[in-house]
Amino acid sequence: MASEPENPRKAWSVLIVSTLAFTVCFMVWMMFGVIGIPIKKMLNLSATEFGLLAATPVLTGSLIRVPLGIWTDRYGGRIVMALLMAATIPAIWLMSYATAYWHFLVVGLFVGLAGGSFSVGTPYVARWFPKNRQGMAMGVYGAGNSGAAVNKFVAPVLLVAFGWAMVPQVYAVIMLVALVLFWLFSHTDPSHLVPSHVKFSDQLKLLKDPKVIKYCQYYSIVFGGYVALSLWMVQYYVGEFGLDIRVAALLAACFSLPGGVLRAFGGVLSDKYGAHSVTWWVMWVSWVCLFLLSYPQTDFTILTVNGPATFHLGLNVYTFTALMFLLGIAWAFGKASVFKYISDDYGANIGAVSGIVGLAGGLGGFVLPIIFGVLMDLTGIRSSAFMLMYGVVWVSLIWMYWTEVRRTEVMGKNAAGAQA
Repeated sequence: MASEPENPRKAWSVLIVSTLAFTVCFMVWMMFGVIGIPIKKMLNLSATEFGLLAATPVLTGSLIRVPLGIWTDRYGGRIVMALLMAATIPAIWLMSYATAYWHFLVVGLFVGLAGGSFSVGTPYVARWFPKNRQGMAMGVYGAGNSGAAVNKFVAPVLLVAFGWAMVPQVYAVIMLVALVLFWLFSHTDPSHLVPSHVKFSDQLKLLKDPKVIKYCQYYSIVFGGYVALSLWMVQYYVGEFGLDIRVAALLAACFSLPGGVLRAFGGVLSDKYGAHSVTWWVMWVSWVCLFLLSYPQTDFTILTVNGPATFHLGLNVYTFTALMFLLGIAWAFGKASVFKYISDDYGANIGAVSGIVGLAGGLGGFVLPIIFGVLMDLTGIRSSAFMLMYGVVWVSLIWMYWTEVRRTEVMGKNAAGAQA
């Protein structure tokens, strides 16, 4: 099996410039994670309303993933990605002129188109590389998720210096520059296109495949949870620990940055050890981290022989950040391993399947912040967001055990690593 692409120069050029474009798109997609905080204060929004505001761009970025994946199969990633980026620029600029809550929601829907870029770039870059290097290629491209961390570095500086309205204006210019660079250094290969007779309805029939549904469940955690917490963490740090927005954004980036950059390493691990092994360990690490993160700040009193004794139990900001950092690493590996499953099982139809799985992950990123807000308003407990994610991870662990682990022979001649 070939280990290098047929045209290495073009392949690596496509991968590098596509990753740059995706990083910018993701940065724009996560914009409300920072500028939503002054907007919340300006409009006096509840936690639920803030959750909806932050999640609105995620909705359109998710819903458009399936058609974008299909169009990428048919027309090629270069033209689809370029048109998508161009379509978002006016909406990003208009964001700075919004004044009412509904303005932000409507414009946010159009800005959210940037999130659909994942389903374009994933099959686009994968097809430039041989099968045994596709995990690496998709992992490198997926490292563009680090745009969430870039947003946390750039947006607070602009916000403090010039006000929140300057952020979307600067982002619109950055998107334009990224579009020009992408068009200049990307390439097209007609052999990568899927025959045009494939119908939209035929692609959607993949949803009947139980394995596709399972991969959707996995991705709703490692990507949907990543998006949701990236949007939620800055205001969480501000509210839970009383930090300045710049410090809060910096600490929140300790989750977002490894959750994006290390996806490339997760792709390499998935190529070497297999998608199943990596995903299984990702779920267990997530389970442990979320269990600890779920525990709320608690004061309790014990009646002793010497009288009442009061104790405090809860995570300080340093332990909390360390756990979030570890969770970000695990989810980076998980995002890559899920798509390694797809490239292994659906090599001829990566665009459509990645669009469907990406849709599930994106919808997770849309629904979760809203539920976080609802739980916060109902219970008053900020860590309820982690309690919810802990339960979702339990579902995936059980599902994975019954469909994969339980069927794996660990002893005997058919066990992994056994000699024939």
